[in-house]
Amino acid sequence: MTSFRVILKFFYFFLFCLLVIPTQSLVLLFTKGKHSYHLPRLWNASICSVFKLNYEIIGKPSFDKQTLFMSNHLSYLDIPLLGSIIKASFVSKSEVAKWPVFGYLATLVQTVFIQRKRSATGNHVNILQERINAGDSLIIFPEGTSTSGLNVLPFKSSLFSLAINDNNENLYIQPVTIKILEIDGHAPQSKEEHNIYAWPFDDDIELSKHLTRFAKITKTKIRITFHPTLKASDYNDRKVLAKACYEAVNSGL
Repeated sequence: MTSFRVILKFFYFFLFCLLVIPTQSLVLLFTKGKHSYHLPRLWNASICSVFKLNYEIIGKPSFDKQTLFMSNHLSYLDIPLLGSIIKASFVSKSEVAKWPVFGYLATLVQTVFIQRKRSATGNHVNILQERINAGDSLIIFPEGTSTSGLNVLPFKSSLFSLAINDNNENLYIQPVTIKILEIDGHAPQSKEEHNIYAWPFDDDIELSKHLTRFAKITKTKIRITFHPTLKASDYNDRKVLAKACYEAVNSGL
C-alpha cells in the first residue's frame, strides 16, 4: 500500500508539472508582473495537497505592501509551502538552478539565483535591488542554508543591506517562522524525525531519496507564523535589523 501511495503521489506531481510548465512559460512571455504568480501559487497548493503537506497560519501575511519575507529554512519543501500562500519570488543559491526538474521549475516562478560566497555580495545585492525597483516582493532565507528546524541559525546581515537604502522608503520586512508540528500524526521528538520533512545542510541523503521517504508519510502539519512587519526605513543599521528579524523568527519556535 505504501509503495502504491508513493507512486500515485509522484504520478500527480509529474502530471501537474506537464500541465504547468508550458502554460507558465507562455505566461512569462507576456508578463512578469503580479498576474504571473497566479499559476505558480495554484501549482504549489496542488503539490501541498498531493504530498499531504498541511499547514496552519498564525498572524497575517503582508499582502498589501511590497515586502521582504525573511524566513527560517528547513527544506526544499518550504517552497511549495510558502509559495502556495505568498505571491512573491524566492531568493535561492545559484546551485538550485542546476537541479533536475526543480531547477527549471524554480525559473518558472521567477526565482532570483544568487551566489552565497562573500566575494559576490555586492553583485547579488544589485540583482535583488533591481527586483525591488520593479516592485517585486521577495522570500529570503537569511540563514543561508537549511536546518532541521530545531533552532534558527544567525541571519546573514548582508542580505538586509537591501532594506537600508534611501530608495526603499516604502519597503517592509516580515519575519516568518516555519515549525514542524506533526509527522504522521505525532510531534517529532528527535532530529531524525524532524528530518523526514527537513533536509538540513548536514544531512547527506540525496534529494530524490529524501522526497521518496517524505512521500511515504500519510500527512504532515506545519505551522507558519507571520510576525508583525517592520518598516525598512525605520532602520539605518543592517545588523540591528537582522537581529530584530532573527529574534522574531526564533520566538516562533
